Amino acid sequence: MVTKSHWASRNVTAAVVGALAGCAATHLWQRFGPGPKTASEERRRQARAHQQRMHWELLSKAIDDPELAVVIDNYGVEGLTPQKRRQYMYANLWYINAFHKYEAGLLDQRALFSALRELFQSEHIREYWEVTRPHRASLDPASSEAEVGRMAEALFQEIEAASDTEEWWVVGEAPSE
Repeated sequence: MVTKSHWASRNVTAAVVGALAGCAATHLWQRFGPGPKTASEERRRQARAHQQRMHWELLSKAIDDPELAVVIDNYGVEGLTPQKRRQYMYANLWYINAFHKYEAGLLDQRALFSALRELFQSEHIREYWEVTRPHRASLDPASSEAEVGRMAEALFQEIEAASDTEEWWVVGEAPSE
């Protein structure tokens, strides 16, 4: 029991540290990166940053409290255990963290591709990706989130096809900028 509690505590700590690092990077980019050109762009940037913080806070609460997690359990998996639900939510935080870093200009397409390739090495991330495919199908096809999702899906399919190789870092061709 002590070991389970220890690992759960480490996972929550890792999520908090990762989220704080993402928030700090976003803050630094917002403060020192190229600024918006108009007041409406500034409002949109602030709204996006606020939404990112809200997403992290809401998912963090759900990860910490299984009674809250069932409220947003839209994975469509019958008999989903609280542990598996938490893993899916945590996987979502990692994927969204990479997406937001790309959106903020902290990663270019090649760096995002590399980050996704690394994420897909986790069987839990791959399982999350499979389960959430219907969610991505409902995105506006012209949105940057859908574009990143298509790139990630192509990479995912290549990794799945080459699952018998240990050379995961050579799977998939990074997009050219």
